[in-house]
Amino acid sequence: MTDQPIPNTRNFCIIAHIDHGKTTLSDRILELTQAIEQRLMREQTLDAMDLERERGITIKSHPVSMLYTARDGQIYRFNLIDTPGHVDFAYEVSRSMRACEGAILVVDATQGVEAQTVANAYLAVDNHLEIVPVLNKVDMAGADIPGVTQQVEELLGIGMEDHLHISAKTGQNVAEVLEAVVRRVPPPRTRGATAPLRALVFDSAFDVFRGVVVYVRVVDGSLRVGDSVRLMSNGVTTQIREVGIFSPSQKQVERLDPGQVGYLVGTIKEPKDVKSGDTITSVRDGSEEPLPGYKDVRPMVFCGIYPVGSEDFEKVRQGLEKLHLNDAAFTFHPESSVALGFGFRCGFLGLLHMDIVQERLRREFDLDILNTHPSVIYRVRLSDGKVVEVDNPVQLPDITRIDTIEEPVIRATIICPGDIIGDIIRLLTDRRGELQATESVDARRVMLTCMLPLNEILIDFHDMLKSVSRGYASMDYEPTGYQASDIVKLDILLNGEAVDAFSCLVHRDKAVARGRQMCKALAEAIPPHMFKIPVQAAIGRTIIAREDIRPFRKDVLAKLYGGDVTRKQKVLKKQKGARSG
Repeated sequence: MTDQPIPNTRNFCIIAHIDHGKTTLSDRILELTQAIEQRLMREQTLDAMDLERERGITIKSHPVSMLYTARDGQIYRFNLIDTPGHVDFAYEVSRSMRACEGAILVVDATQGVEAQTVANAYLAVDNHLEIVPVLNKVDMAGADIPGVTQQVEELLGIGMEDHLHISAKTGQNVAEVLEAVVRRVPPPRTRGATAPLRALVFDSAFDVFRGVVVYVRVVDGSLRVGDSVRLMSNGVTTQIREVGIFSPSQKQVERLDPGQVGYLVGTIKEPKDVKSGDTITSVRDGSEEPLPGYKDVRPMVFCGIYPVGSEDFEKVRQGLEKLHLNDAAFTFHPESSVALGFGFRCGFLGLLHMDIVQERLRREFDLDILNTHPSVIYRVRLSDGKVVEVDNPVQLPDITRIDTIEEPVIRATIICPGDIIGDIIRLLTDRRGELQATESVDARRVMLTCMLPLNEILIDFHDMLKSVSRGYASMDYEPTGYQASDIVKLDILLNGEAVDAFSCLVHRDKAVARGRQMCKALAEAIPPHMFKIPVQAAIGRTIIAREDIRPFRKDVLAKLYGGDVTRKQKVLKKQKGARSG
């Protein structure tokens, strides 16, 4: 069966590095197509969360359908998806791209091509999208239009058109972008409305009253109320109660035809049953061939989350459950610690994802929480040939049973000014990185490709990168597998007792420095006690660092006033002698 195009439909997404203006461009497109009333317009219209609006970042994909009257007089249906820009949400971006035939690649004329610009462009190419490059912020004084145009053409291999130099803030030339979408983005191809149903799931949300709302792109067939459908990855079936489009709020329609982007509401109550990238087909006479590209999303970074007060455990559990309803990529399960009591082991896509979940717990549920040191998944090969995955140091098998420990590795792309390349390489070397390639971006900047252990970028690598480059470096990364490393378990002992919440897995070369750092921080943070308490870092039975929590001291100077300073010194010396004796 041959695929036929749907002439007047255009499905496209907007991709860019963080803060290059893709959400502002979405606002202007909504205005031009009159998809939303002018009185309802506000900045970052498609960003629903307070955190998105405050930080100026997109966390969740936001689809919207609109009608556009082109200069040729024809009316086109645009299905736009505003995607996240951060590397943590790369899988969500790739699923959104699967629902599209084209992508508007926004590049900031004042900053040029950044690391995530390159990564998103390659992701669009991998998904066979037609890329429409757009130069934004051309109205600003620092805009380097010729230089950035050359970067796009040479680094990405994409031709730039002069009339796509825009200002999303003022609306300059934004209409030309819509004409370019009509002209350059191909219409969706389909086997027709009578073919077996195939619809791509690219996102989902949870509604308290309706259950799981599934965001779909219909590829073949059509979706109607009353149809019985199933998810091909797990066989979950449901009867459709409602279908609709986004304009930009949810609007109910009779059916979703081939090429359309919209949503469906069935009888699914568990968010974990719906996975991004899955294929929906009919229960009866459905397709046997799923859409390509589905894979399970696996958390990359783990940490423990504990309530400050044990009485808040149930509140934390309820908060995590509610967050999980609208974020299936976030996982959690209960765990307990001798020091911190009952809590949860949580998995995240990356550090930004972890930061956002913790911030939402504090804001939306008014919780005081503690989080442990973030860690990654290690593969432990045992002497008997078995392989176990460890995301919590407490789960590490006995050292006598371990053959090797493998840690996850990433391929990082760093774009930085050429005059600080030596400082960047020193930072990479310090983090056990290996430089693989260097490529010139333009006369001022270079692009470094390197391999790094994921564990080394968890805490302060991004801050160090920005500090070394004075804010001019940008970084993107992707996981590439595992490598064997000399990983050891670092235990923290308080008064001789190991505290499991502070345990971590580190490379042997970094263990002493990490142990000293943690001992010093704990000795400063824990208040004085009636007697001196040692804080020690240990690998096995070997102590590698120590600090002491100071004891309370009687204020022997309280009754002394006036006179010579030697009086005070004499009393203090006497107290010191009594204590040491």
